[in-house]
Amino acid sequence: MLASLSIKNYALIDYLEVNFQDKFSIITGETGAGKSILLGALGLVLGKRADLSSLKDKNEKCIIEGEFLIDKFNLQSFFDLHDLDFEPRTIIRREILPSGKSRAFINDTPTTLSILTNLSDKLIDVHSQHQTLQLADNDFQFLIIDALADNSKTLLSYKKGLKIYKKLNKELDEIIKRQAEAQNQYDYNSFLLNELVEADFKEGEQEFLEETLEKLSHVEEIKLLLIEVQQLVDLEEVGLNDALVKYVNIINKLSKYGKTYENLSDRITSLKIDFDDITKELHNSNDEIEYSPLEIEKYNDRLQLLYDLQKKHQVFTIPELLEKKQILEVKVSAVENADEIIKQKKAEILEVEKQLNTSSTILHTSRKKAIPLLIQQLESLLKDLEMSNTSFKINLSKKQEFFSNGKDELEFLISTNKGSSYETLKKIASGGEMSRIMLAVKSVLCNYSSLPTIIFDEIDTGVSGEVSNRIAKVMASMSNHMQVIAITHLPQIAAKGNYHFKVFKTDNNKQTVTNIKQLSKEERIQELAEMLSGKDIAETAIVHAKQLLDQ
Repeated sequence: MLASLSIKNYALIDYLEVNFQDKFSIITGETGAGKSILLGALGLVLGKRADLSSLKDKNEKCIIEGEFLIDKFNLQSFFDLHDLDFEPRTIIRREILPSGKSRAFINDTPTTLSILTNLSDKLIDVHSQHQTLQLADNDFQFLIIDALADNSKTLLSYKKGLKIYKKLNKELDEIIKRQAEAQNQYDYNSFLLNELVEADFKEGEQEFLEETLEKLSHVEEIKLLLIEVQQLVDLEEVGLNDALVKYVNIINKLSKYGKTYENLSDRITSLKIDFDDITKELHNSNDEIEYSPLEIEKYNDRLQLLYDLQKKHQVFTIPELLEKKQILEVKVSAVENADEIIKQKKAEILEVEKQLNTSSTILHTSRKKAIPLLIQQLESLLKDLEMSNTSFKINLSKKQEFFSNGKDELEFLISTNKGSSYETLKKIASGGEMSRIMLAVKSVLCNYSSLPTIIFDEIDTGVSGEVSNRIAKVMASMSNHMQVIAITHLPQIAAKGNYHFKVFKTDNNKQTVTNIKQLSKEERIQELAEMLSGKDIAETAIVHAKQLLDQ
């Protein structure tokens, strides 16, 4: 419930703080006194958009705080979900800075307007005259019936399933679309893939081909150099091999004269081994290399194929070409395996569809059972509200399509006079009748929901006399289940409140300021009398006011 509301620097308000209690509270005041300002400030706490023009002093920030008692309303999970500190006495604060920037806090933790709005929907229902239009809204009509049918868990399950169902269908559409696009490219992609598969290039092959061709293209020059090297090694007396052998022998003889020579001997011996290996490899290379036009042509064709494929796929290396091959394999495979993928996705959709059908059947059955109960309770309440000839007809039919809340189509019809036909609410009910119907609906809903607070903003417009007494009784009855706050201009309703607040304006330092105070019993009598007879309060009005309070 709303425990308190403090407002600073908002519209005509310098600063005010009002403390509310449970049960039934009344707010009255002359037209223009500022009752709508209070609701506007409360609206900011509940997540409505801020407006810089709301600042009374444009150089100071506006601060509005609402304190709510929430320990009995199962909101711990909401706070956990949004990483907020749960407090039994939760404080919501809005600030509007002179710069126009707006900030929101829940228990001093910064939050977004979206989260704030979601929380406020669980705390307060502000019901004004224009909200009666909701009665003709199909979603609101479903909300009424589902509350009586206790469908919250089934609806939650259904909506989760519907979200998955839509996601899977979207994925299926994308797969089919991609398949159609891929099918158009399939033949070309298959050709490109087969071309790469047949080429069967391996990593490192490009370097091998280029090196081999370089060697084969210069065979004669290479052989001449190899012969020249061999001659340098093998020449008698002056050949490198004989000279190196002698060199090694001399150093080996020196090795016995100290560690230094011994190390040099080891090193020259190692050098002789490497020299012999190099000589042998060069000899073998000379034996292996032969000029072969056929070999040159074979390697050249292979390398040219590689260059052509690299150019076609706009790459420069074999690894890049192999990567292109993998991409083509995926594209070709996607087409070749598309039927299986589509079949699997359709099976998933069918499974979710079965679950949705089960949930929608449960919803339909429970709604069917709830409709007679709703009709009975509404008609009974409306009799008490001087609409005894009002009757409802609620038609519920099951369709094939999955809607946001099941597969049902709902038709909410009303007849307000004996013998008259049933029509939609929009066509048949007057403003005063719509207000009473909505009050009856809210009265029914408060028995099936755990909403902490409801605020009625002058929904009694267009009614008077005995009807206003009946409206007051319904509101008072509702206050046994929840906190009810009513802004009213009717003394019959104002007298039924457990608490009475008056909004008034004063002139301070050439400024008009709005304030509010809770009235004592004597002050209530004066306020009711003024509401009955105007500023010039007659003695009969005082008597009547006392009677209203004592009823």
